[in-house]
Amino acid sequence: MSPLSAALAALRVYAVGAAVVLAQLLRRRLPGFAEPVFPLQLERVAIVTGGTDGIGYSTAKHLAKLGMHVIIGGNNEDKAEEAVRKIKEETLNDRVEFLYCDLASMRSIQRFVQRFKMKKIPLHVLVNNAGVMMVPQGTTEDGFEEHFGVNYLGHFLLTNLLLDTLRESGAPGHSARVVTVSSATHYVGELNLDDLQSSNSYSAHAAYAQSKLALVLFTYHLQALLEATGSPVTANVADPGVVDTDLYRHVFWGTRLIKKLFGWLLFKVSYCNSPHCMETKNLSAVSTFPSQIAKCHAFNTEAEQSSALSQQISISLSSSVGHTAMNTTL
Repeated sequence: MSPLSAALAALRVYAVGAAVVLAQLLRRRLPGFAEPVFPLQLERVAIVTGGTDGIGYSTAKHLAKLGMHVIIGGNNEDKAEEAVRKIKEETLNDRVEFLYCDLASMRSIQRFVQRFKMKKIPLHVLVNNAGVMMVPQGTTEDGFEEHFGVNYLGHFLLTNLLLDTLRESGAPGHSARVVTVSSATHYVGELNLDDLQSSNSYSAHAAYAQSKLALVLFTYHLQALLEATGSPVTANVADPGVVDTDLYRHVFWGTRLIKKLFGWLLFKVSYCNSPHCMETKNLSAVSTFPSQIAKCHAFNTEAEQSSALSQQISISLSSSVGHTAMNTTL
């Protein structure tokens, strides 16, 4: 990728981010916002990837507050131990645990699923949350470009390996659910099927946006397959907005400076308890949507239309992405 193309990709990503920040600021001025209230979910089980901090931690804690048995998947055992302890203390729910899962390793994902299935418990909610953002060029353990490998292929494999348990756990009118975290950057993402691994040219911004677009397409195609087979499982994709998390450590230094100085004002905060900053819980809101809501792109707890590209090619390209991933990962 030429320097000009890389610069344009970065500008598109930051323009989308600025638009989302503006939307968040305007929404905060609207009167009457209240966090949705959900009934207890005492007999349900959820897996949240990347649940040790940020959006994943907030989601895991909220699901635990609803009484769910929450399993956090992550690759940092020290952070996980602390996260589990805090969630148990704050929610008074002892059914919170950690299982090691490195999404950059297909072998680790398979071991995670094996350990989970050994527990002989159902699975009602899978939140595909973990990911990397705008990291320097690198590859996963299996040789995939890091954004595409971790953000997309890792969750693709995890979801497919857990689909049988999700199907067994869902019921008509009370479906099991797959919730995948995308990003507004998917609106400017381009899917290069001839170079999914960005091996010919690399832009961290383009690679990140591509991985998030792939997640939207995967979710739409997955839901189409679930509907075709009558499975009691629904799939939705959620955009949490611009949230103050550690993912920004690799972004442009100017963005990091703005985050440090004005993050409290411009960004959503994943760890506080006011209704506005807890909007990141829209992931949990999607997890408890009525069972008839599916193939949904959610932002600020509401269903919104995804990018025109994802709408236009959701059938043909999601099929291509699925077959490509099948051929390269399974």
